[in-house]
Amino acid sequence: MNTLNVPEIFGSLVFNNDVMHERLPKETYEALHECIDNNKPLTLDIAQAVASAMKTWAVEKGATHFTHWFQPMTGITAEKHDSFIVPVGDGKVIMDFSGKELIRSEPDASSFPSGGLRATFEARGYTAWDPTSFAFIKDKTLCIPSIFCSYGGQVLDKKTPLLRSLQALNKQAMRVINALGNPTGATHVSATVGGEQEYFLIDRDVYNQREDLKLTGRTLFGAKPPKGQEMEDHYFGTIKPRVKAFMDDLDIELWKLGIYAKTEHNEVAPAQHELAPIFSDTNTATDQNQLTMEIMKTVAIKHNLACLIHEKPFAGVNGSGKHNNWSVTTNTGVNLFDPGKTPAENTIFLVFLAAVVKGVDEYQDLLRVSVASPGNDHRLGGDEAPPAIVSMYLGDELGAVVDAIEHDESFEPMEKAVMKSGVKVIPRFDKDTSDRNRTSPFAFTGNKFEFRMLGSSASLSSPNIVLNTMLAEELSQMATILETAKTLDEAEIMAQQLVSDYLKDHGRIIFNGNNYSEEWVKEAERRGLLNLKTSADAVPAYLAEKNIALFEKHKIYSREELESRYEISLENYCKVLHIEALTMTEMVKKDIYPAVCEYMGMLAKTINEKTQVCECLKCESEKDLLMKLSKNADELYSKTKALEEQLSKAEHDYDIKSQADYYRDVISESMASLRESADTLEAITASDFWPFPTYTDILNSVV
Repeated sequence: MNTLNVPEIFGSLVFNNDVMHERLPKETYEALHECIDNNKPLTLDIAQAVASAMKTWAVEKGATHFTHWFQPMTGITAEKHDSFIVPVGDGKVIMDFSGKELIRSEPDASSFPSGGLRATFEARGYTAWDPTSFAFIKDKTLCIPSIFCSYGGQVLDKKTPLLRSLQALNKQAMRVINALGNPTGATHVSATVGGEQEYFLIDRDVYNQREDLKLTGRTLFGAKPPKGQEMEDHYFGTIKPRVKAFMDDLDIELWKLGIYAKTEHNEVAPAQHELAPIFSDTNTATDQNQLTMEIMKTVAIKHNLACLIHEKPFAGVNGSGKHNNWSVTTNTGVNLFDPGKTPAENTIFLVFLAAVVKGVDEYQDLLRVSVASPGNDHRLGGDEAPPAIVSMYLGDELGAVVDAIEHDESFEPMEKAVMKSGVKVIPRFDKDTSDRNRTSPFAFTGNKFEFRMLGSSASLSSPNIVLNTMLAEELSQMATILETAKTLDEAEIMAQQLVSDYLKDHGRIIFNGNNYSEEWVKEAERRGLLNLKTSADAVPAYLAEKNIALFEKHKIYSREELESRYEISLENYCKVLHIEALTMTEMVKKDIYPAVCEYMGMLAKTINEKTQVCECLKCESEKDLLMKLSKNADELYSKTKALEEQLSKAEHDYDIKSQADYYRDVISESMASLRESADTLEAITASDFWPFPTYTDILNSVV
């Protein structure tokens, strides 16, 4: 087997374990990992030694500045750069970086979303180094992954609660494993994630001609093109040279940062693509996905492309998601979601499976709100993504195991069938015992769960905070019972009973059929499952008492912090729709309406000139087209005025939930109606007059 050292070939820009092992004194390296592995606080002496080595390495790599790189509630990352330069008198400076500077920084926190956690005049906030995530160099700046909190200690970021959820999961998982005799030999449990990233690539010159794309990330207008994705010829098709060049550069930039992009291909919609990385621990995967989205956009500019990560940039073709492949593993290498050869006899696997089933059922509202965003509202429920109804898919074999447990019957494991192609030269191979269900929101796929509801622009943190905390809670309840057993045999019997009870009581969440069907919507309602169609419907889940109790018990969020996320999420929902609506009215008034009027003027002039030449010329086609244009232009004008009036009412002093409901029920409906009129006009206006590129122009802009 040949070994390829990717960092050496492409010039690693990550202060990873190999670099630390080489640069740090042995005692410091071991002490640092002792703190990380056993969740112990770092001493200033360790931080000082790490800071010195980190600075020397970074300067050698060309870095001149450092920053605490953090993830506020804006959904993107933030950074404040400081140089390594330190004055020493007489106009002289040295390059220095202290342990205190590594450990913490103090950015102005006043303008970041806080949801009422602090007053806007209270500016002090702190960032603190997260030693469990590797530092890296970006744009000649040493980036130090960090948490972010207010002066009062309240959480203002997405990383801190994620780290807390991982701690909670480890604690409760180890309780269960130990109660069952710890056959894994584990001392630590962690969650791992692989985040598949979908995106669109279009020509940048075309992008710059669309105000809606530049301001909102999606097209607010656009008539259906003659050819979309109907021919299914783009999916896994030959990658165009310009896109391949982008992907090659992207791979190199990501590999330099230790982000090992594994898979890349064309997705279903024209101009749509996907990237999937190698699995890593959840904290690292979350950091790396934020970097991936940023680097995608940067690399695209170098190729005169625009990378769109909005969930629904174009109506009528598939939008973009981000599949969250989640599993739980021990530090001894055991995947606790791996059924092994005999899943019916694998107690620990079945215990963890039952805990997930119970958790998904009890906290389906939290899973839904963890992926809620205005962009994702356009995607969920269409025949391109799971519905807003949360359910689980287990597959044929695992479904049969669950059925056997629910009905107290014996289970006969399925034998793998051999796949025969009918072509003698093609090797035969074993096929899986279950097919995949691409319509399921939460599907078991062999040794992991694929949470498919995430939108493409989302951070991986929110859904994984919920997944980890939800599982920690169910394991906690199990552990409390299992720890009363006096013998291992008694614990095994208790575990089997818990598995049976959990699966019987929460089997309603399991659905292996077509989640796109209308029948499932009705069946889900009959089962009592939630159908939270929009973000405005989903966000109140933050304030449900059972959810507050969950997060407070495991010290993930306080009540106050959950209330802040409720406020921030609804404010963001209103702001996004407000910006989109204002962009629409501006595009109508400045671009679409004048263009249509100019075209109508040309038609009227043509009619007038033709009738002057000969009164016998009826000009019926021109008159008919002019009438249609005039009628739709009048509708466009009146709908624009109505939307502007509605926007002025939306700014009145409503409570945030009422305001969100108003945007959902009134503004979004008016926007859809306005778009319908504009798209009708686009279809009957000569292309020379239409003021910006059409869907045909955009989706075929990369050749």
